[in-house]
Amino acid sequence: DDPEEILIGLRSGTPMSLDGDELGPVELLSALNERAGRHGIGRIDIVENRFVGIKSRGVYETPGGTVLHKARRAVESIVLDREVLALRDSLAGKYAQIVYNGFWFAPERIELQKLMDSIQEPVTGEARLLLYKGSVTVLGRRSPNTRYDPEVATFEEDKVYRQFDAEGFINLNALRIRGFGEGS
Repeated sequence: DDPEEILIGLRSGTPMSLDGDELGPVELLSALNERAGRHGIGRIDIVENRFVGIKSRGVYETPGGTVLHKARRAVESIVLDREVLALRDSLAGKYAQIVYNGFWFAPERIELQKLMDSIQEPVTGEARLLLYKGSVTVLGRRSPNTRYDPEVATFEEDKVYRQFDAEGFINLNALRIRGFGEGS
């Protein structure tokens, strides 16, 4: 019944610390499994489509993995470019399928790994999270590589973003969908 705050540190996308203490991968995941598990985090019930063509039901508990995923996504949100993140997300399912099907040593997995590692290179920083009753909530994130700049992230200042620039942008982006609207 008591919420718990934690701080996850990452270096090049790899989780390295919990609450400021550097831990090896096994120790970090074990500590998170115990702490997040107390809050009921990471329980899933899924029906999987197996490589051999059958469906199987799996009930899994992944408290540490769920927390680490949320922490990495939080830091990525301020570090990675929108299109780079979209590219990574579009390939993540394929990567997971390759590994799930047992093709760890396949050349396509090795090449995808190079891209994934390259994308993660700037993902260094910390995510502050709240664990409570089955949920993980991001309370804050910071990185020396942040692309977020509050001076630029505004639609109010004329020197940063001019409202009338949007008209041309909207007109150009609407070219391909003209004719699909009403009466077409």
